[in-house]
Amino acid sequence: MTTSIEIAGVGKDFRLNHSRSLKDMVVSKVRKRDRHETFQALDDVSVQVQQGESVALLGLNGSGKSTLLKLISGVMRPDRGSIRVRGRLAGLIEVGAGFHPDLTGRENVFLNGAILGMDEATIRRRFDDIVAFSEIEKFIDTEVKFYSSGMFLRLAFSVCVYTEPEVFLVDEILAVGDEPFQQKCLARIREIQDEGRTLVIVSHDLDMVQKICERGVVLERGHVVYDGESAGAVQQLRR
Repeated sequence: MTTSIEIAGVGKDFRLNHSRSLKDMVVSKVRKRDRHETFQALDDVSVQVQQGESVALLGLNGSGKSTLLKLISGVMRPDRGSIRVRGRLAGLIEVGAGFHPDLTGRENVFLNGAILGMDEATIRRRFDDIVAFSEIEKFIDTEVKFYSSGMFLRLAFSVCVYTEPEVFLVDEILAVGDEPFQQKCLARIREIQDEGRTLVIVSHDLDMVQKICERGVVLERGHVVYDGESAGAVQQLRR
């Protein structure tokens, strides 16, 4: 079986700066001593995801799951270890990420599509389907800075799923938008699964996780504490 995502010994640290005033900052520079500490978001995380698997990254707030998803997407780089992704990757990591606020929805479809690896001819061929799925036809020529978060979601999700990625990443994005559109997104995700594509999702909706993911990886304070069937992962969190 082909490995889609290989995460080996990954660690990620964030610097917490406690300087609260200009005076503190100047003094720390003069003394060549910064008042800060390091927060270890991830420590020695190793996970493999096979082609066609649907995996949920689970954990309480601050456990490191969203950080790990951002590392997989390439938005951030690990401080230690390595991450390899095989195949075209598309991700919904943040609502509207990759969209330029001063461009229209139409222009952003072409911009975002290009960022995700589609050529112009392909985007033109799929444009009508993307817009129809998003259900924001009336606003497609409006600058996206006037869009609500729900409208951002609709268009961002539509562009991503129509790039036909081999690896699809989703971070809590389905919490935005109304119920009918959420169900429409879930139906599209199931189609992606049926096509044998790889899915990695971060969500606090444990019932949904059990429905669409056969495997769950639970993180706690930056460490993997469970990796197995999604039902077991949910049980781990509900203890």
